[in-house]
Amino acid sequence: MAEVTTPIRTPGAPPAPRSLPRELLHLAWPTLIAQIAVMGSGVIDTVMAGHLSALDLAAVGIGASIYATVFVTAMGVLLALIPVVAHHYGARRLAAIGADVRQSLWLALILAAGAVWLLRHPEPFLALARITPEVELKVRAYLGALSFAVPGYLLFRVFYGFASGIGRPRPVMLFNLAGLALKAPLNWVFMYGHFGMPALGGPGCGWSSAVIAWSLALAAWSWCRREESFAPYEIFSRFDWPQQAALKELLRLGIPTGITFLVDVTAFTFMALFIARLGPVMSAAHQIAANVAVFLFMVPMALGSATGVIVGQALGAGESRRSRHAGLLGLAVAATFGLVLGAVIYLAALPLARLYTPDATVAAQAAALLALVAFYHVADTVQAVMAQVLRSYKRALAPMLIYAVALWGVGLGGGYLLGLTDVFGPSRGAAGFWLAAVASLVVAGIGVTGYFLRISAHPVLPKSFSGR
Repeated sequence: MAEVTTPIRTPGAPPAPRSLPRELLHLAWPTLIAQIAVMGSGVIDTVMAGHLSALDLAAVGIGASIYATVFVTAMGVLLALIPVVAHHYGARRLAAIGADVRQSLWLALILAAGAVWLLRHPEPFLALARITPEVELKVRAYLGALSFAVPGYLLFRVFYGFASGIGRPRPVMLFNLAGLALKAPLNWVFMYGHFGMPALGGPGCGWSSAVIAWSLALAAWSWCRREESFAPYEIFSRFDWPQQAALKELLRLGIPTGITFLVDVTAFTFMALFIARLGPVMSAAHQIAANVAVFLFMVPMALGSATGVIVGQALGAGESRRSRHAGLLGLAVAATFGLVLGAVIYLAALPLARLYTPDATVAAQAAALLALVAFYHVADTVQAVMAQVLRSYKRALAPMLIYAVALWGVGLGGGYLLGLTDVFGPSRGAAGFWLAAVASLVVAGIGVTGYFLRISAHPVLPKSFSGR
């Protein structure tokens, strides 16, 4: 796959001077499109399952929540590669980039083995959901299909981390768009049974994802091997077995980052599993609200990723002042977008819900939750950018603790009390969980922003590495 032709930096030369807003735009827009393509696949799954039946929609929603818990945690560990590569790039240590990429590929395979086992043994997650046997059967089939997708997606995420760290997000964008283009046709084949395939219903979404995952991984690394501009990084110049020292350095940042993602995604996942106790209609409504929230998250995620790359490269080059200014700019831009998008969702809640399902009851419940998603998104923008900036400072332990208190304590704990008990008055059902989730992100946003302001006020040595 050919990359869109644009002027690029020569790998061995110092970065061309570029203003922070221009650099942020240069990195953010392809990252945003790439992330939208990823989430577009989730939207396609949700819409196509919703038009099959409420049972299929609930199964895909619950299964996707369990999958996200496992996959996003593993992916979070691999995200350590982005700041590591960005620091190397800023310091012009190009051969070191290739060495760390090779070690990250080994790490991806190790993480994939654990993820596959968990997806094929989801009993602890299903016990929390207390779902009907009919829904459980479909959830297990969906997760079994996704277990084949995990290794491919994790290998592709290493490519994503490498390309992002050197400031080249456009190839990732193009590959993700190709994956999105395949999603609906492959769903049609596997869900409805065409070309001799059995009609698998909702679980067919998982099999289409497996085909796409391996197609992306093989295509991306084949392209990378042939791309002349990537040759200076020497990724394919030699074969390396796993090296303890290199893996340890990656894990020093990757493990706290992975745990942070685990905290984040389990707060979201367990919310879905607890809401599943309220029945298929409420579970389907929550899935629509959650899908919109995650889709909206792509904007601050893209801006945060772009900001983090700029910050990491600046720190690698010893430019502490530029790194702080980049972090503040990314925060301001993301917060502005958050306010605008939040207002749009609040005003268009019911029409948006009707796009997902023809069921009037599900749409009405989803619209009520989407009004809360609008506030959730505004709070989400702040923490999303600051979390990625702190990873570029190679600070992961303190953010992990902040998220554990905010998302598990305030969010999940508070949601359980508001949604399923009468401790604070009549139980509010799914709305109680979303109210607590909004409060949790406000707490997390204040915590990580304050931490960034404190550490960025002091110069950082280019070669410093701390997981604290």
